[in-house]
Amino acid sequence: MTRLTHQDILGIRRTRGASVLLFVTDRCPVGCAHCSVDSRPDSPRITDFRLFEGIVEGIAGLPDTTMVGISGGEPFVERRGLGLAVRGLTEAGKDVVIYTSGFWARTAQAPPWIDEVLERCAAIYLSTDAHHVAGQGPERFGNAARVIAGHGIPIVVQAIDEGDTLERAREALAAALGPRWERHAELVPTHGVAHGRGARLYGPGGRLAGREFGPCDIVDATVIRYDGRVTVCCNESVIMGAGPPGLSRNCADAAEVRQAVEDFRADDFFRLLGSVGPGALTSLPEYQDLADRRFSSICGLCWEMTKRRAPGRDPRLAALAALTS
Repeated sequence: MTRLTHQDILGIRRTRGASVLLFVTDRCPVGCAHCSVDSRPDSPRITDFRLFEGIVEGIAGLPDTTMVGISGGEPFVERRGLGLAVRGLTEAGKDVVIYTSGFWARTAQAPPWIDEVLERCAAIYLSTDAHHVAGQGPERFGNAARVIAGHGIPIVVQAIDEGDTLERAREALAAALGPRWERHAELVPTHGVAHGRGARLYGPGGRLAGREFGPCDIVDATVIRYDGRVTVCCNESVIMGAGPPGLSRNCADAAEVRQAVEDFRADDFFRLLGSVGPGALTSLPEYQDLADRRFSSICGLCWEMTKRRAPGRDPRLAALAALTS
């Protein structure tokens, strides 16, 4: 079974077409104040399993995709859906990486179905910070870390770099896994995202002129939701239904999922956003007025450009994409 480090995963994610993210549920029981998708205990979840099976089949049939991330919400609230996805994807030869809060680790031993899921994974991203601790207590993080490490699966601990969070995360890892915890886990600092409930905690960043934005590092992160919505990137607001129509597509079966993913990957505009960035594209006549307009994020500029795109393939973008590929 493949085992992946954080750097391995970053390398795969930065290889166009090599990975996708499966968003299996909106639901999460933890209720963190900083949640970027506003997940709640009563949020929507999988109801159409025939559609979901088609989604998994569609992802499994993507020939260039070697790794599938699974997130939500909290993936482990979807016992049937998560098990179905992990089995189907690993049997198709895909490496699976799950993003979890560890809420499921109420005791030192996990239920057998969770052990079965974990055993098939290449890595587990486990989040901790003051918001997670407030929502589920400190014990579950330690239990989850020990269970995952017991399977020999690499753990990537994500913690927001604010206050003493990173130091507390190191202490929690040492308490759970011992002084040599780095043999089992990596600690990766993250930042708060101004989406979902997190918008109340993290305001927009500084405003830059359109021409100042470089390449987008998430435009290759195609996301497939449990309800058939495929988005070109992992912007949380786009996943939840916001943004211009050109950033997403609704699919009803495996063939439509594969086609949507392949179309987004082949799109010259999105390829250029990932290689030269939207700032460089402000030199084109239809975007020149955006060069000096100020935006709080690269997403705002992308959305404005996407709204202006004409239907059909643009030969100028095709030529530029060919030069920069």
